[in-house]
Amino acid sequence: MEKEKRKTVFQVVDEYFKRAETMAERMFASGWNEVACSIEPLSNIFVGPTEVVVTIDLPYCDSESVKLKIIDEDTLEVYAKTRHTIRLDDFGIKHRKGEFSCFHTVIHVPVPVNEEGMSSKLKRGVLEIRLPRAI
Repeated sequence: MEKEKRKTVFQVVDEYFKRAETMAERMFASGWNEVACSIEPLSNIFVGPTEVVVTIDLPYCDSESVKLKIIDEDTLEVYAKTRHTIRLDDFGIKHRKGEFSCFHTVIHVPVPVNEEGMSSKLKRGVLEIRLPRAI
């Protein structure tokens, strides 16, 4: 087994600023793509000793419309069409006009996961994805 090289101070600082930039981009992103009529759903990640459980709020979606794709060992893409187009007026939002017909998100999982053994279920508008951790 090869020993991992120690990082220089410059490499550590560079990694720190790259992560801070990524976090700032995600924090200040609107979560709404007006061109694609999609919105980013709320999500939660739980990391266990043997698996990672991701839950995503997908109201007004059917399980047949949900598409899951593992991009790489720590990134998951989720796309789901709604049963009908949802307008912001439907929720009483008057200060902004718009509508969306699908949910789309890319989730970065903090640990590597395996695509084999992945399972998902949609119940009452909440999608639960179980991913086994990579060893």
